[in-house]
Amino acid sequence: MRMSRLTDRLATCFFWLAGCLIVLLLGWFLFKIMVEGLPQFSWHFLFGKPEEILAGGGVGPQLFNSFYILFLSLLFSLPIGVGAGIYLAVYAKTNRFTGLIRISVEALSSVPSIVFGLFGALLFVNWMHMKFSILGGSATLALLNLPVLVRVTELAMRAVPVSYWEASLALGSTRWQAIRRAMLPSALPGLITGVTLTAGRALGESAILIYTSGLSVSRHFPDFNPLAMGETLSVHLWYVQAAAVVPDARQIAQGSAALLVIVVLIFNLAIALPCRMLQKRLTGGK
Repeated sequence: MRMSRLTDRLATCFFWLAGCLIVLLLGWFLFKIMVEGLPQFSWHFLFGKPEEILAGGGVGPQLFNSFYILFLSLLFSLPIGVGAGIYLAVYAKTNRFTGLIRISVEALSSVPSIVFGLFGALLFVNWMHMKFSILGGSATLALLNLPVLVRVTELAMRAVPVSYWEASLALGSTRWQAIRRAMLPSALPGLITGVTLTAGRALGESAILIYTSGLSVSRHFPDFNPLAMGETLSVHLWYVQAAAVVPDARQIAQGSAALLVIVVLIFNLAIALPCRMLQKRLTGGK
């Protein structure tokens, strides 16, 4: 009995220490990024155009392209990913074919993003003649998002108690009505988490977009042309650190890093909070 209590206390202390260590590391990284990046913020830096040679360039087009590419990629991947996840969770029968599909989805979700970037460069940039463009980058980013969205949707739907499904069908609803009225509202927290993680990963993605959307921006700002080149904030951060010749490249990189962290945080909150309110409305405030 004493040995069990001692083991329990040791395990509790270990997990508390591990959790505190992770929080401290994250806090230190965020503090360092913000302390170095926030002083670089100005109206011109946030909304001005970049410079290739002179100092004092901004990141306005890159910030716009980051959200534009993210929006298009989610527009492509969300309907397909969520629909495929619902099919696997509700409609698909358990057999070797569906098992193969699940294994393939899990394997694709662990493929390095650089592989998707090379595939997108071959398929969209060369074979489909999109060249370096916002559309090509968005389509390739959608391919990266699809396996994660499919798997997250399936797991979220399977986490809903079977009694919800059975009770809805017993009351005379169709399968689609049971999915829309009973299962989706209950699975919404898991879906929100999956979409938020996917969107955050897409906002910080650079390897894919280097090969598909390019390292330059349009001369017009904002430019909604999907065939224009679309360097994003994360790609610009890599570029100014690796190959830029502007004298204030380090300051631009520090400001871009802080801005990227803030953008991801705000975007996650902007998705999570309204969706939580929607879930409460759908479930009657429970």
